[in-house]
Amino acid sequence: MEKPQKLLVLINSLGMYDWSLAAKFFLNTQVFAGAVGNGGSERHQNFLNQTRNMEVGSNICNNQMSHGSNTKAIRTVAHFDASTKEFILNSPDFEAAKFWVGNMGKTATHAVVYAQLYTSDGQCHGLHSFVVQIRDPKTLLPMPGVMVGDIGKKLGQNGIDNGFAMFYNVRIPQENLLNSTGDISPSGKYTSRYKDPKQRLGASLGTLSSGRVSIIGMTVVNLKLVVSIAIRFSATRRQFGPTEKEEIPVLEYQLQQWRLIPYLAAAYALDYFSKSFFMNLIELQIGILMKDRSPRQAELGKEIHALSCAGKPLASWTAQHGAQECREACGGHGFLAINRLGDIRNDNDPNCTYEGDNNVLLQQTSNYLLGLFHSIREDNIPCESPLGSTHFLNDFKTILSHKFTARTARECLDCTVPLAAYKWLVCYLLRESNQKLQQERQKATNDFDARNNSQVYYCRSLALAFIEHTILQRYYDYTHDTSTPASLQPVLRKLCTLYGLWSLSKHMAVLYQGGYFTGELPGKIIQDAVLELCAELKDDAVSLVDAIAPPDFILNSPIAKADGELYKNLWSAVLQGEKVLERPSWWAEFCTKKPLIAKL
Repeated sequence: MEKPQKLLVLINSLGMYDWSLAAKFFLNTQVFAGAVGNGGSERHQNFLNQTRNMEVGSNICNNQMSHGSNTKAIRTVAHFDASTKEFILNSPDFEAAKFWVGNMGKTATHAVVYAQLYTSDGQCHGLHSFVVQIRDPKTLLPMPGVMVGDIGKKLGQNGIDNGFAMFYNVRIPQENLLNSTGDISPSGKYTSRYKDPKQRLGASLGTLSSGRVSIIGMTVVNLKLVVSIAIRFSATRRQFGPTEKEEIPVLEYQLQQWRLIPYLAAAYALDYFSKSFFMNLIELQIGILMKDRSPRQAELGKEIHALSCAGKPLASWTAQHGAQECREACGGHGFLAINRLGDIRNDNDPNCTYEGDNNVLLQQTSNYLLGLFHSIREDNIPCESPLGSTHFLNDFKTILSHKFTARTARECLDCTVPLAAYKWLVCYLLRESNQKLQQERQKATNDFDARNNSQVYYCRSLALAFIEHTILQRYYDYTHDTSTPASLQPVLRKLCTLYGLWSLSKHMAVLYQGGYFTGELPGKIIQDAVLELCAELKDDAVSLVDAIAPPDFILNSPIAKADGELYKNLWSAVLQGEKVLERPSWWAEFCTKKPLIAKL
């Protein structure tokens, strides 16, 4: 397990410096290599060796211009020519062009291309993946029949050359089919260990889950960066004070604490979840490589899929909102590009879309939970998830009978309070979502419409509450584990409780609606507890940031250097700007021509 952990550290460290650099490395060495390693066999080892030695540049081609998440609708086709033992790839029209492919615009030489496989008898066997050479590694010129290019400038991460590709009678060897889900025999007959086409499709796309798990880590890194900048700035920026002669750091203000410190707590909780979840993924991948066909392996795959489909949205949205809050909390200096908050915000933004639109992905998680709910209620089958994320659902009825019992803010400072509330919240939303779905099924003409009309206020909220509970439970267990240094446990437990209460406060309406909260007291004391925890953590905030912030060279923000010399560093950076003291090249024209307003 040591090697995967080192790899995670390497990618996240590169990302702290420049996510475009980290993403290019990750797409080549992990996404492409993972798709080939998990989807192929021994005959594809040469591609893995070339990737490992950085002899080729690569990625995967899944999305089309006209279809993103709807993989079933991919129209790129691969016809098997039995006479030459080759597949012939074709893009039927420009809407079928592979689009948004990272590394494809300028540098990719090979790609894993998803296409509909047709045997020589004209029968379609569904979506499969193929290794296709895109460019000549020595010249970077396109291979015959391949049209490839760059899609243009984006809102962020422009160091990644996202591109498009189309195929016109491109011939590839039969052996380039990644054959873990299906293969072609020497006689040209299609064979597969999956009888159900749906299972075959799921297995073919299963390798894509690693991208969502990795994005969780990417967004946590972004959250660490913006929180580090904003809290260091707030600890050194002085404005106003009790007297005219005394100015105090803005971090001393309750409003600034309330804006920033919950995001610091979120960074810690999400960081632990990201790292532990990554190791869960490694466990799954080891099982795949060892050809583990056990029921536990199957359930582990389903659980990781469900958690990644909610974890990616929650983490990317938290980083997105945190980046904006941190930018505003640094005032005008936060708007200066040299202080980097804008670049981090923009580079994080696509994480809300890559590997699946956040809102669409959440449906995968709610579908998983609704399936478990049916098993519990109808078939009396207990939840036995390998990672334990759904075990509490076995006490569904008992949990729903609970009520909020805390009477003071001090009682809420124990993390068991938000944990208990979250268990009730997930059970309540699961019951309500199931009822809503059944009602819609009675009205709708098909299951598609029923599920579509059960998302807002129901299934979407269910998925978010479930992943928030999972993250909180994991971090709670970590902060109470004997392996966690006793000297660190008090402050880490405060962070845990703050993250739980802060996240829970966004569900106040549902907690009152379902009857878990009654009267005005619960809402008030939770708000008071959040503020109290922010105040208690304020003096530790800089030390907590120092523990997660990279060196100044990597953080690369003048207002957030570890020495605390805010204005000295900012002034120095401004003066070192390009041509900052020079008059503009168009000075003569500006000085000699009369302004347009004067003519008017």
